Amino acid sequence: MIVHGKERDYIIHDENNVKGFFFEFRFLSNFEVTDVYFEGDVYGSTEAAYMAGKVLDPEIRKQFQKSSGISPSEARKLGQTVILRLDWENVKYDTMASVVFDKFYRNKDLRKLLLDTADKYLSEDNHWGDRYWGFCEGSGKNNLGKILMSVREFWKTDKINYKRNKLF
Repeated sequence: MIVHGKERDYIIHDENNVKGFFFEFRFLSNFEVTDVYFEGDVYGSTEAAYMAGKVLDPEIRKQFQKSSGISPSEARKLGQTVILRLDWENVKYDTMASVVFDKFYRNKDLRKLLLDTADKYLSEDNHWGDRYWGFCEGSGKNNLGKILMSVREFWKTDKINYKRNKLF
C-alpha cells in the first residue's frame, strides 16, 4: 500500500515491509499511547519516557510522567527544550531500546501485534527529517526500526514466552 498526500508517497506496507508507522502499524510509533516504565516511573508513551531520559533531574522528569497528563506530541516539544544530560549521546540509543522493550513487555496486545509482523522489515519512514531513528528522503539509520526488529526477535526466540504469547 502506498499512500499519497501528506505522507509524501513514502509509506509502503506490503508482504515484506512496514515502511512508515501509520494506520494499522501506528502501534509501532513512539506516539502510541500506552504505559511504559522507565527507571521506576510510569510514562504514557515511549516518546514521553525517551524524552524524560534526556535529563537526570527528577523534577523535570515529572513533567513527562503519565500523571502529568502530557501527550506524546507535547512530550516531544518539551523534550526539545531541555538541557541535555552530559552523556546523552552515549546513552540515547540504549534509552530508546529500554523504553521500546518495556512497551512490548508490559503490553501483551501490542506484543502480539509486533509478533504478527513476522519477518517484515520495519522502517520508521517519515517526512519530518528524522534520519537517526528513521528514514527520510532516501537516507537514514532507521535505529527505531532496528530496535523494534530486535525486540520482535527476542520474543520470537524466547521459546517459553513465545509459546505463551501465541495463546492470548
